[in-house]
Amino acid sequence: MPTPQRTSLEAIVAAGREALEEGGPDHVTMNAVATRVGVRAPSLYKRVQDREALLGRIAAATLEDLRERMQGLETLEDLARTYRSFARERPEGFRLIQTRTASAEDLARASEPVLAAARKAVGDADALEAARFMTAWLTGFITMELAGAFRLGGDLDKAFEYGVERVAAALAD
Repeated sequence: MPTPQRTSLEAIVAAGREALEEGGPDHVTMNAVATRVGVRAPSLYKRVQDREALLGRIAAATLEDLRERMQGLETLEDLARTYRSFARERPEGFRLIQTRTASAEDLARASEPVLAAARKAVGDADALEAARFMTAWLTGFITMELAGAFRLGGDLDKAFEYGVERVAAALAD
């Protein structure tokens, strides 16, 4: 296989994100990503130190994607719906950003829209606590949903909306 003159870091990360969604973190190998970008695996090491560094870059790109989708949303309810939609579209990326692979800096940047909406809902003094509470509830619900853990029947969309409305109302009080 001929080696292209250039392989961008962006192309490598995009290929890694595709591999992640197809088979989870175990599917993200240097060989799999190299094949996707049309190079040999050793060529990747010019741009990425190792597999763990690649997973870190994938987590960072995933968080940036999520932040961009949430940017400009003003209510916690709108953020919640966007967060769930993102998780359903990129379930493996969603799972990855819940691990230590995601850096504190990337998590903080992705949290900015949530904190802004929380400030609007509850004020500056309680914004961090409100954002954490909402994010924890959402992450729990979505994680269970993705795992197929809700087995009692009923309408999950209705249950999600019920929870979002109740959490947002409780925070507003």
